[in-house]
Order: sequence, then C-alpha cells, then structure tokens
Amino acid sequence: MKKAIVAALAVVLLLLAGPALAAYEVPASVDAAFGRLNEILASVIFFDIWPGPEKLPFIVGWLIVGATFLTLRFKFVNLRMFRHALDILRGKYHARDAKGEVSPFQALTAALSATVGLGNIAGVAIAVTVGGPGATFWMIVAGFLGMTSKFTEVTLAQMYREFRPDGHVLGGAMEYLSKGYAEHGWPRLGKVLAAMFAIFCVGASLGGGNAFQTSQALGAVQNILPFFKDYPWVFGVFMAGAVALVILGGIRSIARAAEKIVPLMAVIYLSACLFIIFSHISELPHALWQIVHDAFAPPAMVGGMIGAMVTGFQRAAFSSEAGIGSAAIAHSAASVKYPIRQGFVALYEPFIDTIVICTMTALVIVITGVWNDPANAALIEARKGAALTAVAFGSVVSWFPVILSISVILFAYSTMISWSYYGERCWTYLFGERYSKYYRIGYVMVVVLASLVTAKNILDFSDLLLLSMAFPNFLGIYLLHGKVKKALDEYLAKLRAGEFEREAEEARAKAEAAS
Repeated sequence: MKKAIVAALAVVLLLLAGPALAAYEVPASVDAAFGRLNEILASVIFFDIWPGPEKLPFIVGWLIVGATFLTLRFKFVNLRMFRHALDILRGKYHARDAKGEVSPFQALTAALSATVGLGNIAGVAIAVTVGGPGATFWMIVAGFLGMTSKFTEVTLAQMYREFRPDGHVLGGAMEYLSKGYAEHGWPRLGKVLAAMFAIFCVGASLGGGNAFQTSQALGAVQNILPFFKDYPWVFGVFMAGAVALVILGGIRSIARAAEKIVPLMAVIYLSACLFIIFSHISELPHALWQIVHDAFAPPAMVGGMIGAMVTGFQRAAFSSEAGIGSAAIAHSAASVKYPIRQGFVALYEPFIDTIVICTMTALVIVITGVWNDPANAALIEARKGAALTAVAFGSVVSWFPVILSISVILFAYSTMISWSYYGERCWTYLFGERYSKYYRIGYVMVVVLASLVTAKNILDFSDLLLLSMAFPNFLGIYLLHGKVKKALDEYLAKLRAGEFEREAEEARAKAEAAS
C-alpha cells in the first residue's frame, strides 16, 4: 500500500509539472547535448579497426572475437548443456540449502524482461533497414555465440557475488572485476575497471534501458492514439508512475512482476508474428533465401558483407546484451547451490531473445517488404523502428498495430523495471546503499524527459554506453575464464557420475520426512 501511495503521488506531481516540461525547449538543448556526447564517445570507443572501405567498430569486433573464443574454449557448451539447463529450470536439481533472493526461473525472467524489449521490435527493424535482410543471419549467429558469453559472465557473477548485511545481493561484472583482479595481484586495476563498468552501466540504464524504451514505445503508440502526438509528456508521466510502483520493491518485486509479464508479452507478440508469417507462407522460402544470400553478398548500398555483419552483431548485442555484463547482475541474485547452474540457465536468454524473437520480427519486416518501401522513407530516416514494425503489422490486418502497441508497452515497461535494478546496483557499488533512492528518483524523471527527446540521438547514445560495458566486462572474462572452465569440468564429472540425481533424491526424501 505504501508503495502504491508513493507512486500515485509521483504521478500527480509529474502531471502537474507536465505542461511546464512540455513548454521547455528540450529538443533544442538536451537532444543537442546527446548529439555532442555521441560524437565524443564514438571517437573513443567506436574507432574503426577494419582496413577496408567498410567500417568495423572496435567494440563490435571485441564482442565477436570474445564470443567466438569462449564458444570454442568451452566446446560449444551452448549446445551441450541446453537440455540440462531446462532440467534446472524445471526444478529437477533444486537444493534446499541454496542461497539467493530469487529462484533461477525468476532470475531468468528478470534478465529476459530487460533484454526482451524494444530492441526486439524497434532494433531489429532498424537493423534490417540499415544492414539489409542479411543482418538477420548475423543476428542469429551473434545470438548463438552470445549464449556462451552469457553463460560465462553469469557463472562468474554467482562465484563473486556479495551478500550485504541487509540481505540484498550485490553481484555482476563490478564484483568479479574488482575481486578477480585482486586475486591475480592487480587490485587497483580491478577497481578501476569495475568503476568504469559501473559508470557505463548507470549511463546505459538511463539511455538504452530507459530513454530508448520510452521514446520507441511512444512512437508506436502515437500511431494508434494521436492524442499523444500533441501531449507526449502525458505518456511519459504514466509510464514513470508504473515504473516507480515496481522498482520501489527491489529485485524481489521486479522478479515477481517479470515472471508474469515476460511469458504473457512473448506469447502475444510471437502469436501475432506467426500469424503474419503464415499469412505470407508462400513468400517465406524467398525471405529465408534473401536473408542467407544477403548475409554474404548483400547489395552494395548497405556496405557489403562486413556492413551486414556489423549491423547484425550490433543489434544482437543491444537486444540480448550477451557479453555486456548487465544480465549477470540479475542472475547473481538467483538461489542456486552451484554457480555454474545459473550459467546454464542463462543460455536460454540469447536463445529466446535473439534466435527466436528477433528472428520472428525480422521475418515479418522482410516478408511484408516495409524495410525498403519508399513510402516508409521518413520512418527509416528517423530510425523509428517500432513505428516501422507497426506498419508491417498493419499491412496484414488493419487492427494488428493495436496488438503491437500493447506488446511495445509491455516490452518497454519490463525492460525499464529490470534496467532500473541494474543501474541501481551499479550506483550502489559506486556510492553506497543509502544513496540508491536518489538513483531511483532520477530514473523515474528520465522516463518523462525521454518522451520529449528525438529517437535517433537516444538510439546512438544507448548503443555507445551499452556496448561500452563490454570492454571492461570481457577483460574480466578473459582473465577468469579458466576458473569457469575448471568449474564446468568438475560439474560435468559429477553429473556423469550421477551425484546430482542422488542429491536430488536425498533432498526430496528429507522434504517428505519433514512434511
């Protein structure tokens, strides 16, 4: 009740301040600042490392090389342990003495609620328009390789997590960077990298996890409800109130909301996508051929194979966040006996997010032909990805954009509540628990501000900060991957010997005896 009252008061205050916010010249000042900041960050983090005419940003190459290395180093653990991960999610190996704040499934849905967002709708549409249909192929490849990156960082987050006196868990890249480097005799370097990651994460939470979600959701909703074209701040105010209602309760509240929202929004969205695909079933073979063909020989206008590859990997990273280190923060709170188990659970994240949902969106965009329709030039130029996907939905059934709008709001909302936790944990790492409330207040205010800032600069800003997190994160992964390899080998040896089945049987017997 207390949380509801606080959230309601916040909405009332924002509604009263709304007209003043709308009258303020935000696009001329704040959006210009976004643009200047983008130029500075891009010159440092996104410098080109490809010798040819195409561009390959350093940070994208960093993700590609890292994910490929880990997949080979762990002998395709993303394939080998896929079924075992499902058994863990089903509770087959649940241990009563496991410690954590949420269940493995809740941690997965909380992390999925952050990744299954508008990157799957708006981001994929933008990827196809910029990199051509071939970008879809590279998104799938990135998702497959990213499964191993996610496995590694989540396992490390479990290994190095810290239980605070108030019972909350603090874990993620900032913890395994600081502690892992200290173990190897470089404590100062570890603290610097951890602080760098935390700063990037706080910025990414306000950009990609918040502002981008609000802006793209607003763009889709405006097509259905013209009222929000004249009063965009109203949409921002109500989204801010809804976010505040959940994030006040911390990870447990977020996890409870996520385990209900994520399955619902996935079913709604995928059902609509499948309907559109089956409505164009005769065109599906050509669309699949075009995706594979353009991945290796795309039209010259999209910059060749490297252009499609970079676009696909960049969108996949933004969508699944594999190798970024963000989801490890949510998974660190999971209650598991063996750290490696939550790593297995995390394999499903890029699979569901990128290989399944992103592919469905891409097929809808390619099959309907909206990605290269001159009538959509204005949306393509402004990078209004969610609005472009709405056009694709509306080309099949006139009222389908309503379903998309509902999906967009759910996707955006779920992403914002989870990213608020990521940002808050990193803020807490930097400044301490007692200052976390100031981050939450600022986070809610950014929701309103984002409804008044243009989409292109928000997208660029989000990409820069989100992908920047991969640099310190992978430095930690490279240093500590041997520890994960050792834990994986020990776990597999016990699994083959049947020790975990015996453990589960003993736990069930004790539970029955106690009842």
